[in-house]
Amino acid sequence: MAKKKKEREHKREFTKHQLSRQQQQKRRQRIFLIVGISVIAVVAGVIGGGWYKNEYLPVRETVIRVNDTEFNMGYYVDMLEVQGRLYKQIYGPEQAYLYMQPLADEVERFIQQTELMRQAAEGLGIVVSEREVDEGIGEYDPPLGENYREMVRRDILVQRLLDEHVEQEIPLSAEQRHIMAMFLESESQAISARARLAAGEDFAALAGELSLYDLLSQNGDGDFDWHPRGILSERFGLPILEDHAFSAEVGALSQPLHDETRAKDVGYWLAEVLERDEDEEGELFHVQVMLLGSEEEAQDIKARLESGEDFATLVEEYSQHDASKEDGGDLGWLALEDIYAPLEDFVLNAELETLSEPVRDDTVVTRGGYWLVKAVDKEDSRQISDEDRDFLKARALDDWVASLWDDPENEVESYLDSDKKAWAIERVLGS
Repeated sequence: MAKKKKEREHKREFTKHQLSRQQQQKRRQRIFLIVGISVIAVVAGVIGGGWYKNEYLPVRETVIRVNDTEFNMGYYVDMLEVQGRLYKQIYGPEQAYLYMQPLADEVERFIQQTELMRQAAEGLGIVVSEREVDEGIGEYDPPLGENYREMVRRDILVQRLLDEHVEQEIPLSAEQRHIMAMFLESESQAISARARLAAGEDFAALAGELSLYDLLSQNGDGDFDWHPRGILSERFGLPILEDHAFSAEVGALSQPLHDETRAKDVGYWLAEVLERDEDEEGELFHVQVMLLGSEEEAQDIKARLESGEDFATLVEEYSQHDASKEDGGDLGWLALEDIYAPLEDFVLNAELETLSEPVRDDTVVTRGGYWLVKAVDKEDSRQISDEDRDFLKARALDDWVASLWDDPENEVESYLDSDKKAWAIERVLGS
């Protein structure tokens, strides 16, 4: 009897009511599970959709095209970041917003021009291999990271173009002149120096005594060495010297040649002390000044002031002191430690509203002067120095690159606008 009772208990079946309740519970569980998965999917979709729209799509958008080659925003941002690091080392991170905007334009041009060069070089049979880039990266100590790869590739490409393409266009020898020159502060000084040379004084000795420009003269003696055409005018910005050297007879000394833009390390002050006062820290001086490029000019201006011309008016026309020019030469009230050292004796001892004599100052830079030039020798075919050939090769490469831009068969397009560049800058600065 007991066994049959257990069998009946084991075989007990649920009632319809109990089955219905159990099914409802399972149904609710399934609903909760489906709803939960749906919510997760919706949230993920919202988050993922925003990331896809704001992060994924922009970096894959084409922003530059050079013929058949396209560059996306990700490439542009990478190049902007790499070059931005170099600027950061120079100017510091706090100046980023000042240099990043012009840098964004430079990087745009850099990508376009590099690709133009790469495509044209490939047509010349010049291709930079990945092995060359790897070796170029490894030459730095410490080695550069992979993000500098494209910059290293460009450097290698430029050098190979110079060595394999431009090299053959630049002759090893050319017509040259051996040039002597000195730069003097005024026409009257140049006339005086010319007379001394005509009387037999040595050019090198006189240039060492008087010349205000010796960047091309290793010993400060006015010897500018041998150069072909194009070097003095384009490399050093001295067309006045080159024009005379290649047009005059050998040994002929030029007349004074005016150069209004050449900088020199000398100037002459004219000053007036308008008022004196003092405070708890000491004596104060109200000073008015102008800075002239030569003693001769300073004497001429002094004479005009003494004849009644207005100080501020002449300052506006002639003074080379930018800090005071807009204020008519007025420096305001100065304490003793604020007075320019060359003017200190005058300011401390001058009577009020008395004009100073010209005060020489070798610590300032002014513009303008006069050249004396002499071609001491010439050769119709002289070997060009390595330095001059390097310049001529670089100039030829620049001309070649310019021709790529001018070639109507090259199609260069940029889809970068101010908003896209701003987005790229924010990516770089935020990384």
